[in-house]
Amino acid sequence: MAERPVVDFNSDLGESFGNWTLGDDAAMVRGITSANLACGLHAGDFTVMDRTVALCKQAGVAVGAQPGYPDLQGFGRRAMSFAPEEIEQLVLYQLGALYAFCRAHGVEIEHVKPHGALYNQAAVDPALARGIARGVARFSRAIPLVGLASSRAFAEAAADAGLRFVPEAFADRRYNPDGTLQSRRSPGSLLTDPEEAAAQVLRLARDGSAVAHDGTVVPIRAQSICFHGDTPGAPVILAAARRRLAEAGIAVRPLRELLAAAA
Repeated sequence: MAERPVVDFNSDLGESFGNWTLGDDAAMVRGITSANLACGLHAGDFTVMDRTVALCKQAGVAVGAQPGYPDLQGFGRRAMSFAPEEIEQLVLYQLGALYAFCRAHGVEIEHVKPHGALYNQAAVDPALARGIARGVARFSRAIPLVGLASSRAFAEAAADAGLRFVPEAFADRRYNPDGTLQSRRSPGSLLTDPEEAAAQVLRLARDGSAVAHDGTVVPIRAQSICFHGDTPGAPVILAAARRRLAEAGIAVRPLRELLAAAA
């Protein structure tokens, strides 16, 4: 009998700042197995980071770092220009910040996933991807790098740096025919209907594919599926996806368990 697929659910958390709140982290941790925590440059601050690490520990959710561009006003979703060496330092700097809170709470950083424009640019820019991977490797080669499933740049950069690469897919984003994400500026690029997003999650987990905006079936082999915490109705989308996978007999497990089983 063939083994049923297993997948990790992740979400970007800790993206509030000061008195400004973004997303419902308390609701999201009830349905995810891994969290990507903002490290204070594109979102988050020292108080938010401290509270979010504590929240993840209490919920039993794995903590990962989500380094991004130093762009609070643009939420890290605006392209910026940095040399690969600067990207390496930028990533290492943010890992150090999150590590302090993780150490204080007695938890580990279990993965790294770049945020926003840094993620999307690196997915198609080998030099940028190598800068990210080197920054992670300088911190620890035991921590896997999460990146776009279709990205050769991410996969090769991780391998060159001695890191394990975790291919990722998205529950709430529309795909291009080449496996990249459709620009957020394009109408329909964000999936906000819970059942539509849940159907995409099921297809990704069960079939290893998604339907692009032009109807093309795109092969996407992913170990982790992301639910953006700032997507309208994110907790409802997450619950719908959980229900759809449970009905199909597909388990949702922490990334560490998936990687250990595949080792």
